[in-house]
Amino acid sequence: MSLTTVSGSGSAPLLSIQRVSRRYGPVIALDDVSLDIARGEFFALLGPSGCGKTTLMRCVAGFETPDSGELLLDGEDLAGMPPYRRPVNMMFQSYALFPHLDVFENVAFGLRRQGLNKETIAGRVRALLQLTQLDSYGSRKINELSGGQRQRVALARALAPGPRLLLLDEPLGALDRKLREETQFHLKKIQRETGTSFMIVTHDQDEALALADRVAVMRAGRIEQVASPNDIYERPASRFVAGFVGDTNFIDGVVVFDSAPYLLTDFGRIALSTCCLPDGRRATLSVRPEDIHARHDGPGISGIVEEFVFRGDNTLLRVRVGNDVILRVATWDMRFSVGESVMLQFPLDTPALFAEEI
Repeated sequence: MSLTTVSGSGSAPLLSIQRVSRRYGPVIALDDVSLDIARGEFFALLGPSGCGKTTLMRCVAGFETPDSGELLLDGEDLAGMPPYRRPVNMMFQSYALFPHLDVFENVAFGLRRQGLNKETIAGRVRALLQLTQLDSYGSRKINELSGGQRQRVALARALAPGPRLLLLDEPLGALDRKLREETQFHLKKIQRETGTSFMIVTHDQDEALALADRVAVMRAGRIEQVASPNDIYERPASRFVAGFVGDTNFIDGVVVFDSAPYLLTDFGRIALSTCCLPDGRRATLSVRPEDIHARHDGPGISGIVEEFVFRGDNTLLRVRVGNDVILRVATWDMRFSVGESVMLQFPLDTPALFAEEI
């Protein structure tokens, strides 16, 4: 039985969020938020606690009502439509499974409410249990399952009614690290096979980058950047995005144009391949630890290894440069020791450069 969800045609977005705002008294939870989600897309809302991502998801689900703006699903305005009438389903962080029902009946619950016949329900539930690798668990009680198995039951139940958009609220938060990684691959596979659009809310940057086709980074009720995971990481649009997504070094200095642009810092010059800021402007460079190369000798900026931590696939060095600047450097060379002099080489391509706020 096919589980692919078909939702319209053409290139128009599945979900269009247009200038949505939501207040709770003096607190602005959403501030003029606009974004589109495509058909068949795995989309992530990423940000710290209190940034508005869960409020935005609840507005889409119908559990919150925006104070202004529009939510259009396949061009249809969702305003005034109760949650149970929206072609949207939500997988809650707590899973919200029924402990008195077995796995089969948990998955079948929404289908029975749709009034489908027994054969249709049985066929769809069997297909979903197979898709989520729970074929032999249909008669199990919820309290007989592991955390990962409960997560898959919740996912199967959320997919059962065939929603056009599936909302996932921190779905992997209760899983341990190894199981979370395995489940990420499984979630992507299920999303790909069903063709359902997924929107996930998470504060876990690794989770968002691993799962999503595109990521919206939120801060204080607003969208800071919407882009692919690679662009979010490699080309952050703001200092906040650079600091929130992944580890980075922020290096302050002044833009100088000579024969080529460079950033003049307290510990030396860092060459810039391109620069759109004017000469003399104070700016901050964001450089990922893995993009700085540590060498025992050769050209570069001189530093002293203050600490190092072995992390399995690499070693993280804390290198002091100048008088009081500490840079984090990820290296695959295990031969460095505390107190050793090193030469740091910066990437040839200009990393993210942000004008200092005045």
